[in-house]
Amino acid sequence: MSELFSPLTLRGVTLRNRIVVSPMCEYSSNDGFADDWHVVHLGSRAVGGAALVLTEAIAVTADGRISPEDLGIWKDEHVPELERIAHFVKGQGAEFGTQLAHAGRKASTKRPWDGSGAVSVQDGGWTPFAPTTAPFDPAYPVPQALDEDGIAHVIAAFADGARRTLAAGGTVIEIHAAHGYLVHQFLSPLVNARTDRWGGSFENRTRLAREIVRAVRGVWPERLPLFVRVSATDWVEGGWDVEQTVELARVLRGEGVDLIDASSGGAVPVKPGTIPVGPLYQTPFAERIRHEAGIATGAVGMIAEPADAEAIVADGRADLVVIARELLRDPYWPLFAARALGAEVAWPPQYQRAIGDRATMRVPARV
Repeated sequence: MSELFSPLTLRGVTLRNRIVVSPMCEYSSNDGFADDWHVVHLGSRAVGGAALVLTEAIAVTADGRISPEDLGIWKDEHVPELERIAHFVKGQGAEFGTQLAHAGRKASTKRPWDGSGAVSVQDGGWTPFAPTTAPFDPAYPVPQALDEDGIAHVIAAFADGARRTLAAGGTVIEIHAAHGYLVHQFLSPLVNARTDRWGGSFENRTRLAREIVRAVRGVWPERLPLFVRVSATDWVEGGWDVEQTVELARVLRGEGVDLIDASSGGAVPVKPGTIPVGPLYQTPFAERIRHEAGIATGAVGMIAEPADAEAIVADGRADLVVIARELLRDPYWPLFAARALGAEVAWPPQYQRAIGDRATMRVPARV
């Protein structure tokens, strides 16, 4: 039996296997609305056999978008198109969820294929909000420091995003606290130079994460799971690190979080070569958090080979594999991974004619 293709139950939701579609920004929205691109992009991954399909980072406020083209969930009008996607995804046997996000000082920037740096107000950009007025780097916008009212507004916006996710038919929420976006900005001592109750000590720097989790858990049904994505390290001495991540995971477990999705980096620019990028390079973070904090984890980062994904779950290093680029290359990777691992999974009936001679079916090659 393949452990990768065994079910996993979190609260009242049972995932059909351990493969999750990682949130991947598509930069293809107008005013935050999902459209046909998102229906096809997310729906095809459900057809391809993943167990959970998460949206890209979906902004809880308009000024919390990374780019003007980001997906949004800051108004009720966004719900019907998300509901359309959820209906299709769930119809293919997968679960649907959102990754609630706020970009903080990384907001109002260009989408990748338009270059890099700030989008000016004249070109549809805005002044972003952050813990302080320090920009991410000189090419990024100079943010405005959040005051108490602004922080309260952000926390309420995450709760509103959770309500709208539920209205759209979502069954999983992931709070984005990684990659140098707003929640991570408060966590990292390299970014958070505040001297009030939101900065300084570990307790103060984690306050925003805790308050957002409480607000979301307060409106998100007890029967549905809540994930948090973290950057386990800033990859810079004196920054946020795996020891602090483990401690935060313990705290969040007590606040009703069910799984930590363990990524890394993004708080500050780092020198090339600092991060040891390679297959499974972030999996040790998921493994350490799982064992030391006593909470389920998702492993992410260059997981492309079925045997590697299988070993991560079978060896108890993580409970889920959260896959991004490999699912961009091949939306049907889970179906072929099942074949490579000798697991019997149902293909969509519309595609069964493609199975043909199973002995000659291709399986994913190492990338």
